[in-house]
Amino acid sequence: MLTLQLAVFAVCPFVLALTTHAFAPASSIVSSRTTNTPIRHRTVPSKLHESKDANMTDEEREIAMEKALKAMTAFSNKYTENTGTFYCSDKSIPAVVIKGLAEHKVTLGAPLCPCRFYEDKEKEAKEGYWNCPCVPMRERHECHCMLFLTEDNDFVGEETVG
Repeated sequence: MLTLQLAVFAVCPFVLALTTHAFAPASSIVSSRTTNTPIRHRTVPSKLHESKDANMTDEEREIAMEKALKAMTAFSNKYTENTGTFYCSDKSIPAVVIKGLAEHKVTLGAPLCPCRFYEDKEKEAKEGYWNCPCVPMRERHECHCMLFLTEDNDFVGEETVG
């Protein structure tokens, strides 16, 4: 298990940051991102983030997150089925990535890959290259987040995410 986590964190350092919030309420994720506490790669709220969900109440944001999480889970399950890809055997990996995609869906309006660092998230979301499924995944079946794995990957699991 430790080898798998080290492999994922080496490939996707933001999974480490996301795992600390994997089961936290959505409001705590936003508040931790907007603090001045130095973190490895501090995320600064963007203009689009402010315009997309800044006027939501906590209750509205929680409902939006639940809806986005269900949508991203359904999308991910369907995508694995359609492409013949699989989730990681460690279910915490797809759970964290899907939650990050849902968070970006609410804050940016697009499922921007949560495993990368962006200087300008709204620009990246508009360009679409890193929106899930990203171009490397669509073209070469290479998922940086380890959300969608090919059958020859050592970390392939058999289950879907519920």
